[in-house]
Amino acid sequence: MTERRAILSIDQGTTSSRAMLFDSRGRSLGQAQKEFEQHFPRSGWVEHDAEEIWSDTLEVARQAIQNAGLEPSQVAAIGITNQRETTVIWDRETGAPIHRAIVWQDRRTAEICEALREAGHADMVQERTGLLIDSYFSATKAAWILDRVPGARERAARGELAFGTIDSFLLWRLTEGAVHATDATNAARTMLFDIKRHVWDEDLLKIFNVPAAILPEVRDSDGDFGTAPKSLFGEPIPISGVAGDQQAAAVGQACFRPGMTKSTYGTGCFALMNTGTKPLRSRNRLLTTIAYRVSGETTYALEGSIFVAGAAIQWLRDGLKIIGSAAETESLARAADPDQKVYMVPAFTGLGAPYWDPHARGAILGLTRASGPAEIARAALEAVCFQTRDLLQAMGADGAAKLDTLRVDGGMVANDWMLQTLADVLGVPVERPVVAETTALGAACLAGLRSGFFEGLEGIAATWQSAGRFEPRGGEAERDARYAGWLDAVRRVQNGAGAGG
Repeated sequence: MTERRAILSIDQGTTSSRAMLFDSRGRSLGQAQKEFEQHFPRSGWVEHDAEEIWSDTLEVARQAIQNAGLEPSQVAAIGITNQRETTVIWDRETGAPIHRAIVWQDRRTAEICEALREAGHADMVQERTGLLIDSYFSATKAAWILDRVPGARERAARGELAFGTIDSFLLWRLTEGAVHATDATNAARTMLFDIKRHVWDEDLLKIFNVPAAILPEVRDSDGDFGTAPKSLFGEPIPISGVAGDQQAAAVGQACFRPGMTKSTYGTGCFALMNTGTKPLRSRNRLLTTIAYRVSGETTYALEGSIFVAGAAIQWLRDGLKIIGSAAETESLARAADPDQKVYMVPAFTGLGAPYWDPHARGAILGLTRASGPAEIARAALEAVCFQTRDLLQAMGADGAAKLDTLRVDGGMVANDWMLQTLADVLGVPVERPVVAETTALGAACLAGLRSGFFEGLEGIAATWQSAGRFEPRGGEAERDARYAGWLDAVRRVQNGAGAGG
């Protein structure tokens, strides 16, 4: 019998579908990736063609196996990680979507959410789901599709339709309709799932007008999700791991103890802190969510997001045109005059947690005649660090365990200057992993638990390796003084003051 020596990880993201093969040490053996089309029918609306996502996913999965130099018989299992909240409803008979997928970024149901908040449902929704009522999540998207597609509600009542996030749709197709399921982390992002009782909540289904008949079964993140048949890959391959992208990244970063935190720096930033076996309700408008559910045991997390991280660097390149590439910011920041106290508050679309001020506007403060591109580039990088401290302090205020190390990933973490500054601002060590593709790795790790690649979470943790550790420099007084300047800059831009007041 051929040795099963790799896990196939499907990483279905917002702009591309990727597949990677990992060995039992968590090392990448090969990959393939393909971007797909974004559809914008109206301002604030974002859609994906789920059929295109499926065909691309199958294509890159097959290509990745080939690129790794493996036979399908050598693939022990498949793990799936996915863009969260994006919503698909499809025909159970044909597998065809009845409408394009509505993407997590889509704001078409914002008014519906506002009406639900005004009707007094916010507290109950947060208590049961850990979420704030928002069009970001899946519930109102599913109801919108059922209300707008002719005959959909009647068909749903007859059991002819299925709902799911992208993982569920891929599972359906990968198992040729044999499995309609999701995992606990994705269920927790629908605004329909009670994260304490682990059930689809009847009260929430009534509030959001989503019929129970269309919902998937919720399984552990390392559960049995069926088998991809021989017709797809040439050999049957079990599917044994599923998690939403940010949760998968936390698994890939081996954040398995309370207080362990990963922060992903892309266009924005997502920070996820392990809070242990009991959910912490946030008083600072962070999200309470499921980090993972493994072997029937649930671990919870607090999640916070920064609207603008790498997007600030993109603005320096494309808006101000003071850099040609993101990589230039590191040398510019090193060359900046350390005596200048320039702050950038990149509130291009308002401020997120813990401020939640949609009217705030961006500003650069503290400029002098001696200020130039170097000082502005440094301020943009520092803003990411200060905003991370905002999030982590909010988590601490919510009762989370004290952070001892921050594990980071995403495109921005190639910048050593930023990571050293991040450690200085936070006062804790910052670590960058050897395997940068932590989201895909996390899905592979979950699939590898059931297939015997890893001996429990401890086995996964043993494979994690640091590619660089940045120890904090400077004293607490210096750290707090610099941060106080940031807080003052934020106050100056709140409620639209930065626009001219």
